[in-house]
Amino acid sequence: MPPQPRAWQRMLSGRRLDLLDPTPMDIEIEDIAHGLAFVARWNGQTIGDYAYSVAEHSLLVEQIYALIQPKAPIKWRLAALLHDAPEYVIGDMISPVKAAVGPNYGELDDRLTAAIHIRFGLPAGLPVAVKKQIKTADKISAWLEATQIAGFTVAEADKLFGKPAPDIIKGLRIHLRAPLAVRQDFTARHNELLNQI
Repeated sequence: MPPQPRAWQRMLSGRRLDLLDPTPMDIEIEDIAHGLAFVARWNGQTIGDYAYSVAEHSLLVEQIYALIQPKAPIKWRLAALLHDAPEYVIGDMISPVKAAVGPNYGELDDRLTAAIHIRFGLPAGLPVAVKKQIKTADKISAWLEATQIAGFTVAEADKLFGKPAPDIIKGLRIHLRAPLAVRQDFTARHNELLNQI
């Protein structure tokens, strides 16, 4: 039988992460933060001097989640911060493309998510209600991004992502920053939340 092709990725931490069979022991927050800080949302089709990174998006989603669920346990805020964490090794695609790729993409994402969650003390699978709440925060973030930096009209964004409550989005602005600054803030926020659990 021929040997299986290599499915592991060397991380900057020195870990070897098997993308098809990830283990929590090979997950490091520094690797996640670094990868997400260099993955562009909207396939890089945003205005500004820097790409809008998945790490910056994740910080915003956690902030929005806290606004819509102020009494939620800290562990669910950590889950909100990590909601797109698998993208540090599999990249970012818009949802319709993920669906077109097929169920294998979803299974890969689920395996990586489970390993990441276990590594940081979260359940492998989130309760359905928590997942829905994080998805709501994710859609609000997408609406803000779409209208502020991705060239969508408000009407288009309302149709695609739903019209967010004005009191939730009041004062929320998209930040475009250098990847290393975002990486540092993502890591710091992760550690802050983890230490409060």
